Amino acid sequence: MTSLDELFTYVELGDDDRARLRALHPVLEPHFPAIAAKFYDAIRKNAGAAGMLSGPAQVERLRVSLIDWMSTGLLGPYDERFYEKRSRIGRRHVQIGLGNHYMFTAMNVVRRAYLECILAVSPEDAPATIFAVEKLIDIELAIMVRHYQLDSEDKLIARERRAQAERITAMQTMTAGIAHEVRNPLNAAKLQLELLERRLRKRVDDERLIEPCKLAKSEIERLTQLLNDFLAFARPPELSPEDRDVTQLVAQVVELERVDAERRGAELTYTTSQPQIAHVDAGKIHQLVMNLVRNAIEAVGEGGHVGVAVSGDESSLTIVVNDDGPGIPEAVRTRIYEPFFSTKSGGTGLGMSIVHSLVALHGGTIDLASSPSGTRFDVQIPRRTRV
Repeated sequence: MTSLDELFTYVELGDDDRARLRALHPVLEPHFPAIAAKFYDAIRKNAGAAGMLSGPAQVERLRVSLIDWMSTGLLGPYDERFYEKRSRIGRRHVQIGLGNHYMFTAMNVVRRAYLECILAVSPEDAPATIFAVEKLIDIELAIMVRHYQLDSEDKLIARERRAQAERITAMQTMTAGIAHEVRNPLNAAKLQLELLERRLRKRVDDERLIEPCKLAKSEIERLTQLLNDFLAFARPPELSPEDRDVTQLVAQVVELERVDAERRGAELTYTTSQPQIAHVDAGKIHQLVMNLVRNAIEAVGEGGHVGVAVSGDESSLTIVVNDDGPGIPEAVRTRIYEPFFSTKSGGTGLGMSIVHSLVALHGGTIDLASSPSGTRFDVQIPRRTRV
């Protein structure tokens, strides 16, 4: 059942009603121009509504459309073409900024004009005909209101996206400042530890004394990696694209991450058929694939499998990373690209946010499918990235 059929069923516009509306058409048709004039007079009397109209030429176009709307409303047929025509009117009202409260008020002008004509011409059959007209106008308003609702939803989504973008910009500024402030003393501490380790090795041959230095250096390297993640998120991203074989770029990542996969007892495989040349930033492709593969390896654990594949067509290429892990819960999926959101103990929550931004930077898309039997990411990148 289509949306239109569902609406007619709900309003109960039956065959008898449709017959009465068709019979009413020749009675009302001579009055259509006068009704249209009253309709726009009512709009012009309201300063807010009148301000949405650009001038007499636009009013005349809208008047002609209104007459056609009245005619087809009575005659039908009530099919998809009927629905699409009403939808265009609703979209047009949204485009010119005509609020739905103005539309309800102006539609009441049409309603009154119809009822006055019905009572004047055929008072004996007026109740049934008026009832049919009321149903028709309810349907007309329902279709128009639907488009106002869609417009409101689009505006709400756009407003939320703007607010999120502002929050991310603020976080990027703060993160960049903190990262730069921490990096300098961290580098100094690392150099001093390396110097201390060399001096100890010259003077003593006891690994127990050197081990704390190695442990501290390892922790500094871990913090440095965290800082790199923060800076990757905070820096305004810029592309340096060139023609590269993406299959080779992905193969390098797979080889690097295979050591970690084997250490965890997981299997990492790579499938590709032929070279896939694209105009991309090699470093950023490396980073986004690395983040996806590492997440997948961590998700499957011992005995699990992670598969990576690259394919393409004339206009784009696709990088797929899938695993047979436990899947990603719905509550996590809705926030997976949100900065600083993480379910990992000690995680920064920036990995997937960075992946999403790098894919978008290339003009691509990323799709996620997950179930209790595994997770799959499909990254689609155009072969020619616009910069």
